[in-house]
Amino acid sequence: MQPNFSDMQEAQEYQNQEQLWNSNYLKIWIANFMIFFSFMLLTPLLPLYLNETFGADKQMIGIVLSGYTLTALLIRPFSGFFVDSFPRKIVLLICYGIFGLLFGGYLVAGSLLLFAIVRTLHGAPFGAVTVANSTVAIDVLHPSRRAEGIGYYGLSNNIASAIAPAFAIYVLNITNNFPLLFWISLGTSAIGFAINSSLQLEQRELVKDKPKISLDRFFLLKGWSQGLTMICFAFSYGVLATYVAIYGKEELNISGGSALFFLLLSIGLIFSRLVGSRTLRQGKITQNAAVGVLVSLCGYMVFAALHNPIGYYGAAFIIGLGNGHMWPAYQTMFINLAPHTQRGTANSSILISWDIGIGLGVLVGGVISEHIGYHWAFWAAWLVNLVGVSAFFAYVRGHYLKNRLR
Repeated sequence: MQPNFSDMQEAQEYQNQEQLWNSNYLKIWIANFMIFFSFMLLTPLLPLYLNETFGADKQMIGIVLSGYTLTALLIRPFSGFFVDSFPRKIVLLICYGIFGLLFGGYLVAGSLLLFAIVRTLHGAPFGAVTVANSTVAIDVLHPSRRAEGIGYYGLSNNIASAIAPAFAIYVLNITNNFPLLFWISLGTSAIGFAINSSLQLEQRELVKDKPKISLDRFFLLKGWSQGLTMICFAFSYGVLATYVAIYGKEELNISGGSALFFLLLSIGLIFSRLVGSRTLRQGKITQNAAVGVLVSLCGYMVFAALHNPIGYYGAAFIIGLGNGHMWPAYQTMFINLAPHTQRGTANSSILISWDIGIGLGVLVGGVISEHIGYHWAFWAAWLVNLVGVSAFFAYVRGHYLKNRLR
């Protein structure tokens, strides 16, 4: 008997749907790479630009550059709501378009005040487009490949964050032309926008008939315990990421060592995501999270305890390994606690928790460093991380296994 052509076509379509690197996922992966490449191309060099162009001192540089963090945090809850309540492709393209256009704002900002306004405004579309893009990435993945796909999706962030600063420094050393970097960021984001414009997404159910005012529309309430522990983990990272460069220079006589620190961190992240994605595909979500939080805890202890280059650089790789396991597992937990109509809210919730933790780490770490020294700040980072790890094993893991929807 000859096989029915329509049955063969249907089977082939189903097999294609199960593919991890389907065309939509590949497009959204590349577009996410473009987001972080264009953003990280400028981030490490903006302090130098503000100092050389506008004569801004360290305190003023901190004020100017902190604005985008605040607006990114404020927009996250609303981003999840809009992504769940309106057609996702339209929301994604609007956010991506505004994000890209604001790179042009840096080119025309002729004063420190105008630059501060543009930078602060830029945080909103950055916060929104990262939520929208990651939510669409989850939509285009087959359920059987979703956890694995989340892990690989994060590689686009990590790779972009690893190579963009080095590329920017290389271009600046050759040309000594900051506006050229702004143009490259603008062009890179335009490519990402064009790629996302070609996405072919299926129609999906929109959130309807919900109360006008509901906290669950802006934060996934079932993920409150995951959110609190994520704040602890982000707090620790916020302390290290902010003060690692000045600590290395002032106390370890490592000049310019932060570039290698973050490179090793990125290598650890990339390696652990490649390994962890395979176990996520097998459904070992809490196991991945457990390995990640424990390895990260060890990394923060190494950094706080060993005041030498071995501890400095070794901790970077260890923390990268831990966070690379922890982050996709936690994101999968948030997604699995939410109905499909709240994927945007779930994505924004984990990012809100991360932003809050980073902000607290920067603030508290600065106070501790100023009054009693860097070493105490890093031990505080380790202690807060320990609180998060303890809570994960005592409550969060069991809460997830009891309340997951899939």
